[in-house]
Formats: sequence, C-alpha cells, structure tokens
Amino acid sequence: METLSATVLLARLQARARLRHLQLFVKVAEVGSLKRAAEAMHLSQPAATQLLAELERLVEQPLFERHARGVRITAAGDALLPLVRRSLDALADGAEVLSALRHDGEGLVRVAAITAAISGVLVRALPAFAQAAPGLRILVQEAEADRCAELLLRGEIDLALCREPAAPPVGCRFAPLLEDDFVVACGPAHPLAGRRRVAWSTLARERWLLPPVQSAARRAFDERMAALGAAPDSSPVVTRVSSLTWALLQADRLLTLVPNGVVRQLVAAGQLALVDASPALRFSPLGLLAPEAGGGRAVQALVAHLEHFARQRLG
Repeated sequence: METLSATVLLARLQARARLRHLQLFVKVAEVGSLKRAAEAMHLSQPAATQLLAELERLVEQPLFERHARGVRITAAGDALLPLVRRSLDALADGAEVLSALRHDGEGLVRVAAITAAISGVLVRALPAFAQAAPGLRILVQEAEADRCAELLLRGEIDLALCREPAAPPVGCRFAPLLEDDFVVACGPAHPLAGRRRVAWSTLARERWLLPPVQSAARRAFDERMAALGAAPDSSPVVTRVSSLTWALLQADRLLTLVPNGVVRQLVAAGQLALVDASPALRFSPLGLLAPEAGGGRAVQALVAHLEHFARQRLG
C-alpha cells in the first residue's frame, strides 16, 4: 500500500476536514458508541456514520473497531485523539477571547495557574478584584508547572501563577506572592489530626498516600524517609487527581505530604486536617511569572492587585 506522507495528509485535512468531523470523532471516543454520539450531537445515525466514514477515508486508517456493543478506538485513533481535543480546546479559547474583545469592558487577561496557586492565591485575591473591576474579563486555566512558562512564551497567556523557577525564561520576571511549605495532611478523624510537633520518626510508622513519582512532594518525602532509614506502609493508590486524594484521606487512616497552598481551603473548611510535622519542610514560593514588558493596562491592573493583596493579606 502506498504510504500517505504527513504533508499530503495535512493538506487533505486542511482542505476537506470539517469541524463536525473532529467533534464527532471526540464524542465517539468519549461514549464508545456511534449511536449515542449521534444523539448527543443531535445527528441522525446515518449522518454520523457518513461523517465518521469520511474522516477515516481522509486519514486512510480506521479510527474505531466496531463490535456488538459499540466501538473501540484503534491505535491510530488513540494517537490522534489528544491532538484533536487540543485543537477543539484552542478553538473554544479563541471564542472566549473574541467574546471578551467584543465586550464593552476594560480589557482581557489570560491567566494560567498551578493548583497550589489557584487555592493559595487566586481563590483569596480574585473575588475582590472581580468586584472592583467588573468590566475586565479574566480567563483562568489550570496548568502543570512546566506548561506555564511555555504558554507564556508562546503568547497564549498574559500571566502565570506558579512556583519560582530556577531561572525565569528570557524576557520574563518572577515576583513571589506567597511563601509555602510542605504539610502533612490527613482526614479530620485521623488520630494525629491537629497534633503539634510530631517527629518524622513517629510519622514514618503511619500509613501513607504517596505523592506521585517525580513530584516535588515525593522527592521531599523520599529524602526524609531515606534519612530515617524508614520504609513506611503505603496505600496501593497513587494519583495526581486532587478530589480522589482528598476522598481517600477522608475515608481511611492515611497521611500524605502536600504543599500547604494546595490544601489550605480544605483545611479551613474542616474537610481535611494537618499534622504539625517536625521539622517542617520548606518549599519554593508561589508567585507571578510575567513578561518584563508588563503587558497592557488590564494585565498591569491585575498584577498590581495581586502584589498588593499579597503584601496586605497573604504575607
């Protein structure tokens, strides 16, 4: 069979693929059924079948395998899926930006923030700013730490809230807003909940919900346990999903090591508790990563508010 080059495939998709093709592809992958995908998109099943067949002819590969209960995505479809999702997400972001630009307001600020910065900074500082500047549109997205600088350099965001980088990207500056440290978190019913100055040798005898491998919390935990020569019992679950982590802590006698900024809200609401581990483990501060040029008036207004709020309320 003749090989379909990437150049030919790209030209073909640009000329003949429609947004409806991509939306249907993603929906079928999500629900595992062409019939249910058609219903969700308000299409007849013959129309959906034709759209999917057209897309598979364009790429000259089957994207799904049909079986009695629906469809199963192929290796080709699985490889294509995240790229198509990213394209649709970018289109949605574009709609938000265009809507904001048409709005009779003061401007638009696009922000990316890591989880700890959202719960530690934005949830505390942004409501007051939104009330003081109702005409300014703020688009906030959650992003992993390594994506924040990339999004900023590509011009897809105006500000990033993240940890202090080892070296700010060229043309950017970092302004610390909130000191942070690692804390030992648990469910409110844990016997150690609220205990003061608990030695790590005592904590090493407890059962742990381990932070994900390669995370800063996991490195800090492993270093502390290695210094003690300890190998604590641990849950079989390792996850980056915050809601699952909190549910496991509440349901079982588990401890976990996590940045304080991540759990601050849940502790204040009484959903989680802290154990005062001694000695404490410091972590890099949370702050603003922004272009040195400063951005437009709307960006400068938000930066000024966050820095002022940090001095007055977070410090």
